[in-house]
Amino acid sequence: MNEAFLQQLYDKQREIADVPPNGVIAAWALRLLDLLFPERQTHPDRDVAQLKAHFIQSEADLLSILDRTKACETCNHGAVTKRFYEALPEMHRIMHTDATAIFEGDPAATSTFEVIRTYPGFFAIALYRVAHALMALDVPLLPRILTEHAHSQTGIDIHPAATIGEYFCIDHGTGVVIGETAVIGNQVKVYQGVTLGAMSVEKFLANTRRHPTIEDRVVIYAGATILGGDTVIGHDSVIGGNVWLTSSIPPYSTVYHQPTVKIVDSKATH
Repeated sequence: MNEAFLQQLYDKQREIADVPPNGVIAAWALRLLDLLFPERQTHPDRDVAQLKAHFIQSEADLLSILDRTKACETCNHGAVTKRFYEALPEMHRIMHTDATAIFEGDPAATSTFEVIRTYPGFFAIALYRVAHALMALDVPLLPRILTEHAHSQTGIDIHPAATIGEYFCIDHGTGVVIGETAVIGNQVKVYQGVTLGAMSVEKFLANTRRHPTIEDRVVIYAGATILGGDTVIGHDSVIGGNVWLTSSIPPYSTVYHQPTVKIVDSKATH
């Protein structure tokens, strides 16, 4: 092996931040979800004191991760951690609205227990909620690690900076993409393959509004693509499957794609 190349790699190692492996960071978040949702656990806590001890340990684990990564050079990591855990009751309430929306929106779901335990849509949304709360506290890197873990497990790609309201339902979910500056209202339902994306991916647009706004009670069916920071989907609208939208629509609209379908009798060709 070339000595100069090895030296180059070694020098690079000394420059980068001391960030724990992505698996360690994801494991912290998954343990937190286990504490918030006993539906995910095999052996729930015996009593409140044991549950409290686990939350104390979880908080210590996050503080250790923040200290190790020097996540915020100008802030108190202990204060950031405290604010995050103080926000957990409200985060938990909102996550439960998501579970309810998925259960009520999917005839195949038998219970919210099943949704919380097995549904990829709920898992991706829950990790997004954790990541978004960290991003709101100006914690870098960790939020993206968490949403990319959910992405790798479910095929659902939600940027942690996206703004998503309550009772959010992702049905099936594979291939869903929700961009950084997307804004989604309450009681929105999206199916697999939906993209809420940008018209352009030029780097100089990084600090601008690039992704659409979806108002309350909108349903977006499979394969639909909605692009652009100026695009607003009015409340109570329905976007049909495979629709491509780059302009706003008013409330109570129905938008659909009308394909040409040709049926050929295969027997007639023989």
